[in-house]
Amino acid sequence: MTAANLEQMIHEAGGDVVGMLRNAPMGTFAFPYQPEYSNWRDEQEAWATTAVLFDQSTHMTDVYFKGPDVKRLFSEAAVNDFTTFGRNRAKQFVGVSEDGYVIGDGILFGLEDDQYSLVGTGVAGNWVAYRAQTGGYDVEVTFDRASVINPNPRKIFRFQIQGPSALQIVEKACDSTLPTIKFFAMGEFTIDGVPIRALNHTMIGQPGLEHTGLEMIGPLDEGALVWSALVEAGAEFGLKQAGGLAYPTTALETGWIPFPVPAIYTGDAMKDYREHLDPMTLEANYALAGSQVLPRIEDYYVTPWDIGYGRLIHFDHDFIGRDALINLADTAHAKKVWLWWNPQDCARVLADSLFKKPGQGRTKYMSQPFTDYAVSQNDIVLAARQPAGRSTYCSYTVNIGSFASIAVMDAHYARDGVEVTVIWGEPDGGTAKPGVERHIQAEIRANVSTTPLA
Repeated sequence: MTAANLEQMIHEAGGDVVGMLRNAPMGTFAFPYQPEYSNWRDEQEAWATTAVLFDQSTHMTDVYFKGPDVKRLFSEAAVNDFTTFGRNRAKQFVGVSEDGYVIGDGILFGLEDDQYSLVGTGVAGNWVAYRAQTGGYDVEVTFDRASVINPNPRKIFRFQIQGPSALQIVEKACDSTLPTIKFFAMGEFTIDGVPIRALNHTMIGQPGLEHTGLEMIGPLDEGALVWSALVEAGAEFGLKQAGGLAYPTTALETGWIPFPVPAIYTGDAMKDYREHLDPMTLEANYALAGSQVLPRIEDYYVTPWDIGYGRLIHFDHDFIGRDALINLADTAHAKKVWLWWNPQDCARVLADSLFKKPGQGRTKYMSQPFTDYAVSQNDIVLAARQPAGRSTYCSYTVNIGSFASIAVMDAHYARDGVEVTVIWGEPDGGTAKPGVERHIQAEIRANVSTTPLA
């Protein structure tokens, strides 16, 4: 029998959601564009020293919402405050379940006062679209899905320029002074006569404290012209075009956890939604990897506080999950931290993965620069040999100078300098995922940092 939706997939798996997702055939999230323009190491270095230009036009799903009820829809679906939201505003949208656990996040663009665009992995967009279509809202929903699951051309181009020289390069390409664009607000200008809308945000470092970046959108058929103008303007500044290998490693430096496990797989309240999600959605193929094997999928869920989104919660409006979050507010929360992985241990594990044979000590390969091997990585973190949290997103960047990861840690251990151990590799030789070779687990020492490593 072929399942028609996520709920049927879970039923066919005997209700074992953890086993279903740990053995899901999907690998990592796809970034379907040129892997490198020069080499990923120089491309990483450039966002810290000069600037990089990323083409984001293909890998994210854009969901458009238009209508008189659009603000009410989002206010009731998100923890965020929408009092002043509208045209040329943006937010880091966070949606939670009735129980207060994160379903998904994404960047929400206020294109007009009655038209928003939610951009990201598609998980948050799918959820809000379902709410719009079933909740009696006067809102029209239009999907522009990621290229790998979309037979049609994308509606817009989306370019990100990032680094200390970014604004100078854009000003040169515009041949004029840029308008003042506040952090996480949008502005408008033209490049070679092409109308551009740009969001001031960053993909590098601590938000608000790092080099400014601009995420620019415009008509798809004018994208090549704008890209060429930016490359030409950036030549004197040392601008690097950057590809799909370097791109996902930006999240490590900024501390964004892209793939928390969506809190949708259990409970009667989510059954209709699971029946709504078809087998091709990311949620139905949310492959889990790593040494942490928990008995229930609910054990993988996180609250907004656990992943650094507590500051975004506003209780002064009614929204899904509000009562649960109020009850959770004064309880102990995990904390998001960075883990700096010991270079000698990483070198040993990498060498054993390459030069030892299966059954003779071969470890799980550590790919570079992006090291995760499924959609959602979850590795055990030990402190004094006791469970202390999970490592969730691992990469190597030249700016850090080591492998490192973002972790969700028990608050007691979420302190600078605490020494921990990451268990690398899956138990019992590994799961059935195609990207997992037979291997043994290995220990990698790491140090906790509460601030970005680069």
